[in-house]
Amino acid sequence: MKSLLQSLLFLCMLLAGPASAQRVAEDDAGFLRQAAHNGLAEVEASRLALQKAEDAQVQAYARQMVEEHTRAHEALAQLAGERGVALPQAPDATQQAKLQALGALDGAAFDARYVEEMGVKAHEQTIALFQRGASNARDPQIKAFASGQLPVLQRHLERARELRRN
Repeated sequence: MKSLLQSLLFLCMLLAGPASAQRVAEDDAGFLRQAAHNGLAEVEASRLALQKAEDAQVQAYARQMVEEHTRAHEALAQLAGERGVALPQAPDATQQAKLQALGALDGAAFDARYVEEMGVKAHEQTIALFQRGASNARDPQIKAFASGQLPVLQRHLERARELRRN
């Protein structure tokens, strides 16, 4: 009987090993979810800008944001899926409120708000998030993803700052 219990315990430990290896730290999962929220908000705002922006440079920036954030989101979704982390399918409530306010604007007022809110402020927040992910993620692939996206995000921020100055 004792031998049977020991065998069962050993078998349970073997089976639990792979399952626990697949789990992702809650901080890492939180990073993945917030990165998804941020990326979705930036894509949605940029799609709106493609329809409403008056300035050709703002439209070009928006097109770049849609393309690059969509690619990043696809990589993020794969990373999360491999770890069993369900990602949000929409921006969070605060981001949705900003998107709604943005959508109420037209012309130069739209352009200025889009560049300030989604180009500058949103990228500053996303860069801070990705810097924390690059430094603190426990999963090496999540850490590498965050590190790899930082130069792209920093280019987006610099371009938005240029647009704001013009």
